[in-house]
Amino acid sequence: MFSSRARITAIGSYVPERVLTNADLEKMVETNDEWIVKRSGIKERRIAQEGEFTSDISYQAVVNLMERYNKSVEDVDMILVCSMTPDFKTPSVASLVQAKLGIKNTGAIDINAACAGFTYGLHVANGLITAGLHKKILVIGAETLSRITDFEDRTTCILFGDGGGAVLVEYDEVQPSFISSHLVSEGEGGKTLYATHLSSSMNGEDLVHTGKLVQSGRDVYKWAVTTVPKGMERLTELAGTSLEEVQWFVPHSANLRMIESICERSGFPIDQTLYSLVNYGNTSAATIPLSLDIGVKEGKLRTGDKVLLYGFGGGLTQAGLLINWTL
Repeated sequence: MFSSRARITAIGSYVPERVLTNADLEKMVETNDEWIVKRSGIKERRIAQEGEFTSDISYQAVVNLMERYNKSVEDVDMILVCSMTPDFKTPSVASLVQAKLGIKNTGAIDINAACAGFTYGLHVANGLITAGLHKKILVIGAETLSRITDFEDRTTCILFGDGGGAVLVEYDEVQPSFISSHLVSEGEGGKTLYATHLSSSMNGEDLVHTGKLVQSGRDVYKWAVTTVPKGMERLTELAGTSLEEVQWFVPHSANLRMIESICERSGFPIDQTLYSLVNYGNTSAATIPLSLDIGVKEGKLRTGDKVLLYGFGGGLTQAGLLINWTL
């Protein structure tokens, strides 16, 4: 357990209008709705329109946050955008969001921790505020994974979608949100989930060099279901509590079968687990904020609930947070 002075004070989300259903995918690759649902739990996903990019999705998520909570972002002093699908190599998505929002005095950086990005972003925001360096931070998880999805690969194209979520984190030493954290990286497993860019080799091994997502689903599944339950246990140990005292589990929404296995191995009830994959697919850094916002809109998350967030994915990276829900 650590001392925190940071509180989550608002949340917002946005997904593109275009829907890509399993029936649509049946016309594109050799697959069918029953096969997709059985293996992933996904029924549909959202796809960005032509000319709609991660900065646009990020901006709309913040607009949604401001409208719902009557919040101003004029005095935000740091913007953290968590994404692996930036509009440009440079400038950062965060800088583009700063311009769209018209915030004059703020830092702006991107964080790329793939599917663990949003939890990493929250961890960084908590640290910056608790250290006294910043007072008000936007943390955004947003992706346009459709830009790097190989729609000829039936094993991966069924999984990924586009969307984004944002939270506002503010200084508050009376009712802070953050209880404990657990972060792990296993870079030697990076070749099991990647998209090439400047290099086409990793750790001396040649890779499929298309710039599209490549995944060894079986290896990622085995890694996640083995290590995430241990991380969940570590989070509660650090907080001096137990999983029985946690009201909600919000894992990265990669695959419903994976989430079910993690819950079974950890002993955490699946009916107290929030996920966004059914209608949005795997949106990488956006899955956790989208899941949280579903919980808010459905009236499940309540002030004072202990919530265990756990991101995991490309890197291979993991980042878990135990928080008090303060909205």
